Amino acid sequence: MSDPASVPASALQDLPLDELVACHECDLLMRKPQLQLEQKASCPRCGFELFAHRAQVQRRSLALVLTALVLFLPANFLPIMRLTLLGQTTEDTLWSGVVSLYHGGMEVVALIVFLCSMVIPLLKLLCQLLVLLSIRWRLALAWGRRLYRSYHHLREWGMLEVYLIGILVSIVKLIDMADLTLGSGLFCFVGLLLAQIWLEVSMSPHQIWEALEDDGHARD
Repeated sequence: MSDPASVPASALQDLPLDELVACHECDLLMRKPQLQLEQKASCPRCGFELFAHRAQVQRRSLALVLTALVLFLPANFLPIMRLTLLGQTTEDTLWSGVVSLYHGGMEVVALIVFLCSMVIPLLKLLCQLLVLLSIRWRLALAWGRRLYRSYHHLREWGMLEVYLIGILVSIVKLIDMADLTLGSGLFCFVGLLLAQIWLEVSMSPHQIWEALEDDGHARD
């Protein structure tokens, strides 16, 4: 890990904009560091990670986003748990939870759960996929930049982690009350969540932005 080059404040105004970077946390303006593969740069004032230059970022990210898309449908529509109580057996999926909320008179809550647990995560994955394909094929880079901006606006609205916590709490509460069997949908959901987290780590933002430049060359 390295720190960005320290430059006197009076000298920063003489540097071109593409050689400067501002910390997202404390707004410290500094010279943009030059990194080698697998190196990171942190803000010297607050320690916030500014850049991480990872090897084969496009290949890793593309593999992860395809894995997440493959897991998306099973995670949402396969049974998460099978509950047997007083001789009656029910199977619950993420989609059936949304439907139950809607028919239970909580239409607004059902809509929020539907958007945050299904629609927005899917849109995020599609944006990431299209951005990566745009970079790989060097096509429609202007649209790739727009999609990547849209992805950053959508990031805070995806709530799969919160939904997983709710599932785990339900399992803990129900396990002593009834015969509970975990379904394949839960394992797909955990796999989807892990793939998305790994994708967030692997898809280094500054490398993606550099690759989306019209006059740049794709970096693997």
